[in-house]
Amino acid sequence: MKAAWLLALAMATGPALAQDAPAPPLPRVALDTTAGRIVIEADTRAAPITAGNFLKYVDGKRLDGVVFYRAVKVANKFGFVQFGTNGDPKRVLPPIKHEPTTQTGLHHTDGALSVARFAPGTARGDFTISVGDQRASLDADPSEPGDNLGYAAFGRVVEGMDVVTKIMDAPVSPTATIQGAFKGEVPVAAVKVITARRVPVGIAAKP
Repeated sequence: MKAAWLLALAMATGPALAQDAPAPPLPRVALDTTAGRIVIEADTRAAPITAGNFLKYVDGKRLDGVVFYRAVKVANKFGFVQFGTNGDPKRVLPPIKHEPTTQTGLHHTDGALSVARFAPGTARGDFTISVGDQRASLDADPSEPGDNLGYAAFGRVVEGMDVVTKIMDAPVSPTATIQGAFKGEVPVAAVKVITARRVPVGIAAKP
């Protein structure tokens, strides 16, 4: 009788204990760049497709050697930077399904990571980091006409926002373009990503 009672108690409390167990930590990635280290937390729970895509580029070492090729400074501590494959056919993976911010609940606040795109569903291996609150311009907004799905946010910078700001603040060329685009937004001296690697949670940001 006692054994049966203990079994019933275990069955009753087991699911509750499982529900109370903390979720595993989100994966983190260190971008070691020529301007310093940036540590990113990829939200694989809220944005599994977009965060998973970023991690595929990291795990495949497809971001090693890419550069921050775009810096948009609207005001002091307000704008964004962009890095990634820049269409390099040796680096790019197939495009992914779009995960709008209305679906994920993530937003383009200061330090947010998102994937650049043309039409929804065309995003590949180019990523932006927001400096300041960019929700008004980069979040999805169903009240707007046309393509109102915004960019797909999937993570945030947890260490190294000073490095991101430094990249955004660096001089840009008034005439240079990238394949005819981004005039006035191309850095004079591009910051290179030396390596992009997963790092254990809790490891100090500095090597």
